Amino acid sequence: MSFPKFSPLDESSRFSLVFYRDFIGDLDFGVRMRGKLWFLIWVSFLWGSCLGRFVVEKNSLKVTAPDSLRGIYECAIGNFGIPQYGGTMVGVVAYPKSNRKACKSFDEFDISFKSKPGWLPTFLLVDRGDCYFTTKAWNAQNAGAAAILVADNKVEPLITMDSPEEESGQVDYLQNISIPSALISRSHGDKLKEALENGDMVSVNLDWRESLPHPDDRVEYEFWTNSNDECGAKCDNQIEFVKDFKGAAQILEKKGYTQFAPHYITWFCPDAFILSKQCKSQCINHGRYCSPDPEQDFSKGYDGKDVVIQNLRQICFFKVVNESGKPWLWWDYVTDFAIRCPMKEKKYTAECAEEVIKSLAGIDLTKINKCIGNPDADEENPVLKDEQVVQIGKGSRGDVTILPTLVINNRQYRGKLDKGAVLKAICAGFQETTEPAVCLDEGMETNECLENNGGCWQDKASNITACKDTFRGRVCECPVVNGVKFVGDGYMHCEASGFGRCEINNGGCWKKTRDGQMYSACVDEGCKCPPGFKGDGTNTCEDVDECEENIACQCSGCSCKNTWGSYECSCAGDMLYIKEHDTCISKKSTTAVGWNFFWVVFLGLAVVAVGGYAVYKYRIRSYMDSEIRAIMAQYMPLDNQREVPNHVQHNNI
Repeated sequence: MSFPKFSPLDESSRFSLVFYRDFIGDLDFGVRMRGKLWFLIWVSFLWGSCLGRFVVEKNSLKVTAPDSLRGIYECAIGNFGIPQYGGTMVGVVAYPKSNRKACKSFDEFDISFKSKPGWLPTFLLVDRGDCYFTTKAWNAQNAGAAAILVADNKVEPLITMDSPEEESGQVDYLQNISIPSALISRSHGDKLKEALENGDMVSVNLDWRESLPHPDDRVEYEFWTNSNDECGAKCDNQIEFVKDFKGAAQILEKKGYTQFAPHYITWFCPDAFILSKQCKSQCINHGRYCSPDPEQDFSKGYDGKDVVIQNLRQICFFKVVNESGKPWLWWDYVTDFAIRCPMKEKKYTAECAEEVIKSLAGIDLTKINKCIGNPDADEENPVLKDEQVVQIGKGSRGDVTILPTLVINNRQYRGKLDKGAVLKAICAGFQETTEPAVCLDEGMETNECLENNGGCWQDKASNITACKDTFRGRVCECPVVNGVKFVGDGYMHCEASGFGRCEINNGGCWKKTRDGQMYSACVDEGCKCPPGFKGDGTNTCEDVDECEENIACQCSGCSCKNTWGSYECSCAGDMLYIKEHDTCISKKSTTAVGWNFFWVVFLGLAVVAVGGYAVYKYRIRSYMDSEIRAIMAQYMPLDNQREVPNHVQHNNI
């Protein structure tokens, strides 16, 4: 008797069965040890009571031909392969005449879907049923398909196509699936098949640009993981991913582009089993926080509670380094712990973990141990309690049920846990034009501005363009150059505006130099032909012939000569032209008047000087006379001073 392989899961059974897929796979009761049977029975009670809400992550499938099917349809992103988050893929649909469920290699049918040079890529449409989704994708990829579309075989809401347990014979192909996959509804699949059978070419566009929110210039993401390394190839791949992704994650975090947090799933033991041997070996804090047995066998090796404690230690490590402003050190710790303290070498201990922590300078081990608390206490652990709260989905995000996985901007990542694929998904979470340089590397995305300038406005003379390359594609946006803002629609027109605009390409205005004389139509308000010219100021400014238009040299006897941008007036004979008054005057009379005026001024100044000197002398003499008289009066009476008689006052009594 064998335990049946899992068919694709619908939303009602997803949470209760995910544990089996991740940790036990296909059990053969005739071969497996008796301990695993008890493990399976215990798990069925434990996880069956934890049904949650699973959200299917979706992208768009846009049909561009034939006209009868033109439109945008939803499809579900598969949890394997590499979805092109932030990007699109264009191709034509093919529906095979044989092997329509793609459960066998197409080599057996001598069928190939490799695109010839100059042709669009092929998206293989296959039917659901009879084998794993991953088997279909692997066979499609080997046949040359660029993507696989799986048509559902029943009328139901879209589900997530998941990978089976990674058995030893399947590991290689599961990790090597690189084409994106999408599940489409039965009705949509039937329409595509009908169009193909009628001989129509079906052109489609798989679009992941809006599969992840991208609200601002920072991406917030969570990594739901596990310290267990005995869950087979899945754990090995997770450890390898952490090693590969560590460098990129730390750079993004140090420069403030991302805000990262690790999380760990725990479950609770049902009340009826709290005192059982199984709950005691798999749980801490009196059955409140549990993890499955690493070896899937209660009778040997490490227990689930060992995993819970190590997970708790990794969370507490993150909390301590995050409070110190160095959250990126978590990546160093988990990488070193996986290398130095593996279960397989019986080093998965608290002592080994503490040695790793001590090797990372500046980490307060006392704070970490205080955070861990007492695992034997019959009380809640605040850290693990918070982990169980954030595990439950809110809003558009469903419960976290798949290990390992990422939640990027509150949306769950789907696809292969691969450095390049995950980095693309994180890059898709940045608002356009705010992504870091790593997201614009050649290996990450295609620079659409390199071909025909992306269809945007461009001034080739000054090498200024409105095309801006972003991770999700180019945007046409008038630029800011050296502090000067260009305004316009970005597609057909951009022009400099504001202060300093004339310093850049003359503000897009007319400008010309002739015989060493330069004229420009650029002013702060816009483009305006300078005096002496007429035109629109942008493309043309033509010289105004002031002489022909009789707007210059209007005085009697004046003659006019037009120049580029101006004019010259002159007078006949010995006459002199005065431009301010537009008049001609005699040079001689001007000279005579000038000398007469000079003599008048000179004589006037001389008279003023003599008069002033006379007044000065008179005032000096008067002042000295008064001083001398005052001195002499102190010693003898002067002629003008008469004696004043003394008067006696008589009092009549």
